[in-house]
Amino acid sequence: MIPKLREQFNAQFSEARYIAFLDELNSILKYPTDFRVCETPLFLSDEFNSELLKACDEIIAQLITKEFKEKSIEAIPKHLNVPNDTDHPIFLSLDFAITKNGNDFFPKLIELQGFPTLYGYQYFLNRVVRKYFDIPDEFTCYYSGYDEDEYVDLLERIILATEDPEQVVLLEIEPHKQKTRIDFAAMEKLIGIPEVCISDLIKKDKKLFYKKDGREIEIKRIYNRVIFDELERKQIESSFSFFDEVDVQWVGHPNWFFRISKYSLPQLKGKYVPECYYLDDIKNYPEDLSQFVLKPLFSFAGLGVDVDVTKEKLDKITDRKNYILQQKVEYAPVIKTPDDYSKVEIRMMYLWEENSPKPELVLNLIRTSKGKMMGVDFNKNKTWVGSSLAFHQ
Repeated sequence: MIPKLREQFNAQFSEARYIAFLDELNSILKYPTDFRVCETPLFLSDEFNSELLKACDEIIAQLITKEFKEKSIEAIPKHLNVPNDTDHPIFLSLDFAITKNGNDFFPKLIELQGFPTLYGYQYFLNRVVRKYFDIPDEFTCYYSGYDEDEYVDLLERIILATEDPEQVVLLEIEPHKQKTRIDFAAMEKLIGIPEVCISDLIKKDKKLFYKKDGREIEIKRIYNRVIFDELERKQIESSFSFFDEVDVQWVGHPNWFFRISKYSLPQLKGKYVPECYYLDDIKNYPEDLSQFVLKPLFSFAGLGVDVDVTKEKLDKITDRKNYILQQKVEYAPVIKTPDDYSKVEIRMMYLWEENSPKPELVLNLIRTSKGKMMGVDFNKNKTWVGSSLAFHQ
């Protein structure tokens, strides 16, 4: 995107440097990366970065309205409504495909989530990328004026508040088996919070505890990483149910996983948002269904997405209220690599402090692909693909 920087980076790149970079990235935390890390970051041009920030502002302006918040309650499945909901999410991400509009790169919103992403890992990735590759000093992956120390202070303020880190837990299902476990290790190293499996929680009246070195420690705050889809699939046994009234503070209330999600897409409008419809609202299908993708509302990590939509497939769907039809977005070739260009999806990561009127943009991550879609299955045996971050001035 910045030709001079791209040429410099590619000329200086070597496989040995990349392997040394990966070795360090995979050894600085207690878990390694369980996903492919791209050989290169992305350098955002001033023009595209400016367009991207406009897109973010336009979408956030819609998400913080009273009307949106009221409508978002409908997204919560009745049997999954967790008590003590909050006025807004703590964690919020907007995912944009980088497309072309004429000769210019242009962001198109493809997904969004009111749920945590790699807020810890990206901090370490940035540091290790800078150690092994020549990133100009004036480029940063942070936003809103934050540097890395101020970012960690913000994480502490939001996740810990005034509690002892030992009494704040990262809650997950079998955390040591999750693909994103490196992020849990990163959070533990950055702000001191332990990862706890939901099956290890101990409930006594309205209080929750976990065991550490034979001691029972009371939990005051939960940084929630549990996804209900997985909880229902795995039938995990626990003395705690999400629907219990307990004396803990949710850091990222579970309901926002639904309230800001694919369910939100048909409600959002503007030039940065592709056409999108709830399947059960459609009276007549769009004429050219090959231009649309079918997405289940409440699956995660791309499960169940169908890119080859036909009238016959749509007619067979019985639980129509659980699907959306979204206009396809054509990813542009963005990053010049030794053999081909790769396509890019950029996630803009927000944190929303308790008494703030709106969330604050803090960081980004990118996923790159040379296949039909993003993700491992479409990029087997390919290089210069995977996850990284974007730098801007």
